[in-house]
Amino acid sequence: MTAATHSEPLQQYQRHPPGDLAIWIFILAELLVFAVFFAAYAFTRMSNVELFNEFQLTLDREAAMYNTLALITSSYFVVRAVAAILEGNDRHCANWLWAAIGMGALFVLIKGSEYAHHFSEGINLSTNTFYMFYLSLTFFHFMHVIMGMVILAAVALKARRGGYSVDDHTGVETGASYWHMVDLVWLILFPLVYIMR
Repeated sequence: MTAATHSEPLQQYQRHPPGDLAIWIFILAELLVFAVFFAAYAFTRMSNVELFNEFQLTLDREAAMYNTLALITSSYFVVRAVAAILEGNDRHCANWLWAAIGMGALFVLIKGSEYAHHFSEGINLSTNTFYMFYLSLTFFHFMHVIMGMVILAAVALKARRGGYSVDDHTGVETGASYWHMVDLVWLILFPLVYIMR
């Protein structure tokens, strides 16, 4: 095998950041917004520790844990999708993406049932400071999950039609990068809102 043959795949894996540059500008902007939300939550909690601790116990930690597992699993599926397209297997790429979307749908279903439970008990943004932050933060993330599912679905449909290849797979990496951002935010949000005492 020649040196050129070895260097081509190496260059693919060394290209940073993966995906389109525009998505990274968008991701950084979104992470900044979430960081401001998280900081506001943390500072407000310091002045209302007893209130936050009391109402945190009303949240469904088991459902939140299932959602955490669903998003971690979905990110694994997205990694597999990227690996598949790097091997030139667009069909497997699409299948892995649909599996990731399925995990995203599970997240939406579980979170939706949590919201339905809270709303049935008359809980809303004006109930107290804790619920104002809880509903705002989780719903903002919830909408990002839905947006991520739409992006992955568009990528999966294009992959199924043979729209990506070993040499042209930026779209797959772009969708994957956004989805990993959604997962990362939840991995911060989950302990912050559901567990931290």
